[in-house]
Amino acid sequence: MKSNYKVPNDTVVGHIHLKVTDLERALKFYRDLLGFKVTTMYGDQAAFLSAGGYHHQIGLNTWHSKNGSPAPQRAAGLYHTAFLYPTRKDLAEIVKRLIDNEYPITGASDHGVSEAIYLNDPDGNGVELYRDRPKEEWSYKEDGSIVMVTDPLDLSDLLNELN
Repeated sequence: MKSNYKVPNDTVVGHIHLKVTDLERALKFYRDLLGFKVTTMYGDQAAFLSAGGYHHQIGLNTWHSKNGSPAPQRAAGLYHTAFLYPTRKDLAEIVKRLIDNEYPITGASDHGVSEAIYLNDPDGNGVELYRDRPKEEWSYKEDGSIVMVTDPLDLSDLLNELN
């Protein structure tokens, strides 16, 4: 199906909603480690979390997944959720928090347009924590498309933001 329809420019991704196998374990990750605030609980079956007072950016539920197996790595489905931090210092702070809590980081990349940290939540769902570089620093090809790369991210340099 091809069409001339274009999504409106001001459209944003409103929230993610994840099936989890253990709600309390997922809350320890998203609430206690990453720092999102619980805005609503549906008993012991679902939770909604937010940053900055929005009704929710993250939904977690066990409606079809309680005590199930983790998300399969080699199957169709969600690759990762991505949380955009407002500043490089904010990204450095969450990275330090992960390191201090000995939470495994699975990757760290410089994409030219952004700097990103990768990890998995307790159910094996991929999570990206990143910050965008200012658009003035982005590079473009002759055809106008954005140049994106996957180079190693210097975590020591990132953590220097905290000094």
